[in-house]
Amino acid sequence: MSVAPIPSSPADLELIAHLKSKLQYAELRIRVLEERLRLMRIEKYGAGGEKLSQAQMQLFEFEPVVSEMIEQAESEHAPVHRSTKKSVKHPGRQELPANLPRVERILPCTLDQRVCKRCGKETVVIGYEESSQLDVEPARYFVLVMKREKRACRSCEELGVVSAPLPPRIIEKCMASDRIVIDTVVSKYCNHTPLHRQSVILERDIGLEISRATLDGWVLKVGELLVPMVAAMRRELISGTYIQADETPVDVQTREGRGKNHQAYLWQYSRPGGSVVFDFRLGRGRDGPKRFLGQFEGILQTDGYAAYDQIGGPRMVHAACWSHARRQFFKAVQLNPRDPVATPIVARMDELFAVDSEARRKAMTTAARHVRRQETARPLLDDIRSKIEAAQSVALPSSALSKVPVRARTVAEAHPLLGVSRIRAKY
Repeated sequence: MSVAPIPSSPADLELIAHLKSKLQYAELRIRVLEERLRLMRIEKYGAGGEKLSQAQMQLFEFEPVVSEMIEQAESEHAPVHRSTKKSVKHPGRQELPANLPRVERILPCTLDQRVCKRCGKETVVIGYEESSQLDVEPARYFVLVMKREKRACRSCEELGVVSAPLPPRIIEKCMASDRIVIDTVVSKYCNHTPLHRQSVILERDIGLEISRATLDGWVLKVGELLVPMVAAMRRELISGTYIQADETPVDVQTREGRGKNHQAYLWQYSRPGGSVVFDFRLGRGRDGPKRFLGQFEGILQTDGYAAYDQIGGPRMVHAACWSHARRQFFKAVQLNPRDPVATPIVARMDELFAVDSEARRKAMTTAARHVRRQETARPLLDDIRSKIEAAQSVALPSSALSKVPVRARTVAEAHPLLGVSRIRAKY
């Protein structure tokens, strides 16, 4: 049996090195693509409220990690054994709010109940058995007729006639009163009743047809009147030292392109326990936060989106959101629950969240929470920092670990006012 000679020429060695490099690159690319595929399958068919069909289960035939996650999720829906603890006594019927007015309705006894069955004499009322129930008066529409006094002097007719002044209104010469306009706005934004549905309700209940375009005009006018209030809320935020920001996509109907909405954004600016201001923008560019924040020089906490860079004043401090930093590591754990790199980082981050959770549960003051953080959170931050730096050195390009936000890699000391997560303010 003849053995092929080992290549020794420079050209052969160069070719071998080139092929090894291509093979290594192909293996890395396969690993990244497999990771993406597993993540897509988890997002689409992963743990949820529905049980997977047999056809869906076949997709995971060669994915043991995903299969384990599915089995674990389905086991969570298994019948739970009844607790052996003594059941707590039911607190009883819920009391109705004391501030609601009480309307009494007396139910008289029937005619045969008013006569004594023994002597035949009429019985007397000695008291009442009371029961309460929540009731409501349906909206009652009516026409408000405004009659303005007109006065004139019989002796001085040349002075003419004077009329009582009209009270200020939201929309002058509008067919609807201020109450109707306000109710329209509250129904749209608080009760989530679209304007076209409100139009249908009015036509159904009172036979009055008011177009959606008219209702749109009412809402726009109310919005114009609220602009100064929004400006004052913005000034209050900007004058402070801490702002949380986020952007949420919203679909907007446009005249261009029928059947397809334009994706606009609501930029939310707030601080815990303070005002919340929404700034509507058609795009997700830097112009929105740059114009809103102006020369703000406090702490800006965001999810690390690039549009928040290069805005605000020269002394503004960027702070990241731990929930978003944790999300990328958690994706890596979803792909491999036994991941020796991502799993300890997620566990440490959960401990960090527990510190603030305990502070909220005990209603700690800002100063007390800061002391608690210095005692408990500082060692966690140091450990998380070292683990993140180590994870970045072994992460594959384009893998879940490589997508960790840049600001999560440099863990800074938390400010006393700073929240661990921006998610709580978002919702």
